[in-house]
Amino acid sequence: MRIRRMLAAVIATAALAGLGLTGAATAATATAQGASTDVTPSECKQGGGTPDLADNVCKGGTHNGEKVD
Repeated sequence: MRIRRMLAAVIATAALAGLGLTGAATAATATAQGASTDVTPSECKQGGGTPDLADNVCKGGTHNGEKVD
């Protein structure tokens, strides 16, 4: 009986540790995707925005606020 409880505890701990690693990997991916990137004026327009070449930024659309290269 003790062995079963200990085994269950070990399995539960391993499962939680696995979830922790998965969460860390997901967070790292989200950070990489959320990082500001340069877009071309064409990409800005395709995303529904307007490239503001005076400020070098895309205004509106999916690339809103991103730097225009």
